[in-house]
Amino acid sequence: MKSLTEHLWFNTPNRRDYINITDKVEELVKKSGVKEGLVLCNAMHITASVYINDAESGLIQDYDDWLEQLAPHEPVSKYRHNRTGEDNADAHLKRQIMGREVVVAITDGKLDFGPWEQIYYAEFDGRRKKRVMVKIIGE
Repeated sequence: MKSLTEHLWFNTPNRRDYINITDKVEELVKKSGVKEGLVLCNAMHITASVYINDAESGLIQDYDDWLEQLAPHEPVSKYRHNRTGEDNADAHLKRQIMGREVVVAITDGKLDFGPWEQIYYAEFDGRRKKRVMVKIIGE
C-alpha cells in the first residue's frame, strides 16, 4: 500500500474566505502514485472547514450569506464562547455546519467526482496561518 500525507497552508486576508483546493489535491494524488484508493482532506483547525460542492461564485456567496444568517459574527457579545476574550464563536458554529473533512475516491489515478464537484477550504476566522491535511492511501 502507498500513502502520502501533506499539509496545505492558508493565511487568508479576510475573516471568511472560500478557496477551491481541487487542483492542489489532484497534484498530490499524482505525486502519491496511488491509482486506486482514497484521499482524506480535513481542516486542522476548529474554525475552518473542508467541503465539496459546485465551483460557482453565486453559490459560494449564497453559502456565505446563509451561514452569516445562521451564525452572524456581530454582535460578538451574544455568544458565551466570546466571554473568554475571543470573538470567533460564530466561526465554530459555521465549521460545525459545513463539516471538518471530505473523503474522495481515487480511480485510475484521478479524483472520482460526480458532476460539478470540487473540494473547497472554507475559512471562518481568517487572518492567521492554518492548515488542511491531505492523506492519500491506496495502491
